[in-house]
Amino acid sequence: MKPLSAPASPDGVLLVDKAEGMTSHDVVALARRQLGTKKIGHCGTLDPIATGLLLLTVGRGTKVQDLLMSEDKEYVGTFVLGVTTATQDREGAVIQQRPVPPLDENQIRAAFEKFRGDFYQLPPMVSAKKHGGVPLYKLAREGKIVEREPRLVHVYRYTIDQVTLPEIDFTVLCSKGFYVRTYVHDIGEALGCGGHLKSLRRTKSGRFDVANAITVDEIRNATPDQILNRMLSLPEVSRMRGA
Repeated sequence: MKPLSAPASPDGVLLVDKAEGMTSHDVVALARRQLGTKKIGHCGTLDPIATGLLLLTVGRGTKVQDLLMSEDKEYVGTFVLGVTTATQDREGAVIQQRPVPPLDENQIRAAFEKFRGDFYQLPPMVSAKKHGGVPLYKLAREGKIVEREPRLVHVYRYTIDQVTLPEIDFTVLCSKGFYVRTYVHDIGEALGCGGHLKSLRRTKSGRFDVANAITVDEIRNATPDQILNRMLSLPEVSRMRGA
């Protein structure tokens, strides 16, 4: 008797709206469990405090992972002036506290303008970037600080959405490999009082928008077929990218 062939492995890209408190790997593990397939990767790590668009590549979709990771990203976030932390976000230990001067809009805009177009950014110690094959965050946990090479990044545009000192809400469209935590830290230093990232949401990656993403709760409560119905096929991904 001829054995039944195994069901074809799904191929494509799933847009996920990552919830706060999860790692990007947690989202991948959940999708693997719900879809019953091991071949799933993700594009562009989001820190646990961040929410928003995470692209999961499924099956043969993993072959376009590098292409998708190379695309520009848009974020909306809030940072707090006057407090510098070890991780450059609200999760880290406080390193320094300084008074926040009575800044006006022109001073704030001048600080943002220093970090527009091409500039070099020093990757933070608490990051997934590797040094000698070891992620920097693992070295940081051991109390080690290593030399990091500044990397060229690009900010295409930004908006200062609201100022209620010591907090500033902003939107930024940036190149791949960009650390929003470091961007905020550097703007805080340019303003003379330091700062750290309070919240962050990725809204776009290339042509993909979080408005079209499936939520983590929806993945948890969906059948495999319901999840697959939300997945973009590889031809759809290619058309959306204009390839």
